[in-house]
Amino acid sequence: MIAIEAPALGAYRIEPSESTIEFVTRHFFGLAPVRGTFALREGVVHVADPVEASMVRATVDARSLDTGLAARDGTVRSPQFLDTARHPDITFVANSVDPNQVLRGTLTVRGRTEPLDVRIDEVRVLGDRLRLRACAEVDRYRWGVTAMKGMTGRRLRFTLSLVASRVDGR
Repeated sequence: MIAIEAPALGAYRIEPSESTIEFVTRHFFGLAPVRGTFALREGVVHVADPVEASMVRATVDARSLDTGLAARDGTVRSPQFLDTARHPDITFVANSVDPNQVLRGTLTVRGRTEPLDVRIDEVRVLGDRLRLRACAEVDRYRWGVTAMKGMTGRRLRFTLSLVASRVDGR
């Protein structure tokens, strides 16, 4: 069941310290799950009228990847996968929300931008703050991240739990 509460119009700053970006994928020929996180660097939600014109912009610190295994994390940060030395940011920008509560946007990874839909599962209003839960599936091959085919998962399922504070005080 989708729980969507309508937040007040205006701009909200996403609070990195209160927000989480988690993912799950598979490795070892799809037999074992791998769970991990990324840290959000910054972001903003702008609630518009009509709500379909709302926008979201978020920047993720690609170097913050954490799967709990330092050797694997180093490999994924390397030029073979995310190349975080050259591409320290992963960005998501959405400029519309469709009636089915899907953010239509783009994701930029390793300097390559491709469309990405993010499904909103929940929006809760907490005074001048909002809590948003959403999910997306990323096919890493679309962004040119194709190393270790078969050994590592092609698709990653992301769960986003974001808290944002109102900044314009209308």
